[in-house]
Amino acid sequence: MGQTGSTTAIGAAVLFGVSTPLAKLLVHDLSPWMLAGLLYLGSGIGLGLVRLLGGLTASSRRGERSIRGTEWLWLLGAVFAGGVAGPVLLMFGLTATPASTASLLLTLEGVLTALLAWFVFQEGFDRRLVAGMVAIVAGAVVLSWSGPLDIGSGWAGGWGPVVVAAACLMWAVDNNLTRKVSLADPVDIAAIKGVVAGSVNVGIATALGDGLPAVPTVAAAMLVGLLGYGVSLVLFVIALRHIGTARTGAYFSTAPFVGGIVSLVIFGEPLTAGLVTAAVLMGIGVWLHLTEDHDHEHDHNEIEHDHPHVHDEHHQHGHDGPVTEPHTHKHRHGRLRHRHAHFPDAHHGHTH
Repeated sequence: MGQTGSTTAIGAAVLFGVSTPLAKLLVHDLSPWMLAGLLYLGSGIGLGLVRLLGGLTASSRRGERSIRGTEWLWLLGAVFAGGVAGPVLLMFGLTATPASTASLLLTLEGVLTALLAWFVFQEGFDRRLVAGMVAIVAGAVVLSWSGPLDIGSGWAGGWGPVVVAAACLMWAVDNNLTRKVSLADPVDIAAIKGVVAGSVNVGIATALGDGLPAVPTVAAAMLVGLLGYGVSLVLFVIALRHIGTARTGAYFSTAPFVGGIVSLVIFGEPLTAGLVTAAVLMGIGVWLHLTEDHDHEHDHNEIEHDHPHVHDEHHQHGHDGPVTEPHTHKHRHGRLRHRHAHFPDAHHGHTH
């Protein structure tokens, strides 16, 4: 399960990283608000169409289940924090923050995601995981560094950098709340977040006087959004399910490096010492995470829940008749104490 989580987390980072230089090709035709809205709408509408038109993508055929009960409250909180509050705060913050300062501040998202996961949501961690996180974030800082920081200008109004940092906090909250619903169908989660966030951002752009661009531009932006925001988020949610929030956030922090590599090809940008340094730092961080061996004796309390699963060492229940795997249904786990390598998934939420 750890291998699945790390692979999907890196896949999410690659897709999101590639979408950044592609979006840069479109930004001269669109305002930031409109571009953000179309990217999100492309994600939500595209995934919604996949769910409606593709029989093989039905939740039951993929062993997935729908969003249920209190999960709707967690999802609503995640959508508001990451899809509404985050972008709004960022745009306001950028009006009073130098670009160099803002770029460095945006690396706070990964840090805040991990800190919330560890100290608020009680996700387990160790020194190796912290060291890997530090290395990856250090690589992101190097990538975003553009010379001496204009701190004086950034704090002239007193609130710009604070608001940018608040946007990062909102995205960190989004990541942790999304973990709470990660056992539900990730396609449904990504589609709902995309439609809501996209509608809000397009609405704001329209209220500010922006009109819809030409159809080819709209189609291009929505296609980039479908892959870089929609499919990427589906993979991100699957990773949350298997390896937890902090580890997923750390892997996802490599997205700027992917974007930098793609920019070399698309825009002919030079290979800089910063990009090479970031590659080394992020490579060390990813290696520390991939080679993590979290193995100790632990207790499983009795629990009844409903999520996609196969009949492994944690799922030994019987069925009336043949079943396909993975499948989903409500099942009960008895008390169990054992030792094996594991990550903070649905069955390993214990503290350390």
